[in-house]
Amino acid sequence: QFKPDARSKCVFSVFSLKMAGKIQQYVACKKALTQFIGKQNCAPIMVRLAWHDSGNYDKRISEWPACGGATGSIRFAPEINYGANAGLAKGLKFLEPMKAEYPAVSWADLIQMGSACAIEATGGPKIPMKYGRVEAADSSACPEETSRGTGGNAGLPDAMAPFGCGAQDAPTHLRNIFYRMGFDDEGIVALSGAHTLGRAFKDRSGTVPNASGEENATKYTKSGCPVRHDATSGDYMPGGKSWTEKWLSFDNSYFTTLAEKQANPELIRFPTDEALFQDEKFRPYFEKFAASQEDFFEAYSRAHKKLSELGAKFEDGGFTLPEE
Repeated sequence: QFKPDARSKCVFSVFSLKMAGKIQQYVACKKALTQFIGKQNCAPIMVRLAWHDSGNYDKRISEWPACGGATGSIRFAPEINYGANAGLAKGLKFLEPMKAEYPAVSWADLIQMGSACAIEATGGPKIPMKYGRVEAADSSACPEETSRGTGGNAGLPDAMAPFGCGAQDAPTHLRNIFYRMGFDDEGIVALSGAHTLGRAFKDRSGTVPNASGEENATKYTKSGCPVRHDATSGDYMPGGKSWTEKWLSFDNSYFTTLAEKQANPELIRFPTDEALFQDEKFRPYFEKFAASQEDFFEAYSRAHKKLSELGAKFEDGGFTLPEE
């Protein structure tokens, strides 16, 4: 039977103290980040930043960080300058003060923490997050734009044709992109539900005619709309076009809105959105989530956790934070 000597006990104690201090920083960072997101109404960009960092994962590549995923490589050029990542430099700027105040939190963890906090801060489920991701050291970790078999953007999905993966229709495109990451049809539909948050902009993704600014806003994205989950408006930049009326509330309204037969011209409905209720294999999950927010939250939480861990290299197996 192993009996630790005095030296090993001392080493273990030092390690435990160091780990305890690190976890304290993570807990404090999570609290500060949640408050910041609620005050700034920046949940959508936090979710998008984390998704775009992890969404270039390729399960066919075993080497790290070449496999992509939640490595924090998005903070480097050329990746941050890819077309699909337009506007995300602003999200990184939001996180820089947090990184400075809580240096023990790796960039890879901070980006994913921001997304999980954003979901919870807007009324969504609490994601059972794991931390301890090793961060990419430099731009050599950035995947090349066409390295995932797509025309650009390192394998991130397109909203409409022409699809970079060569697919002739939206359902095939979604499966090409998400199957490469290891998701199934339920995961694809669940993750798509995160579009209950946020807006698209002409001056970012370029997929809608609405740019930022009051003069370009829809009835739901002009200043003063009660779009938060607490039914207040908050202070946010007007403009762009949203998928849902309350685009700062995380709920199942993405599905209930799309389920309406008549499209609302004030809201987004891309081919990749319509695919979820038109495709016979996606449709059962779409209908399930439209009927039950609880079922959606459960499936989304699982899918979000998986997405946040794609390609991640966890130091010492990773760790979780204590219950609040």
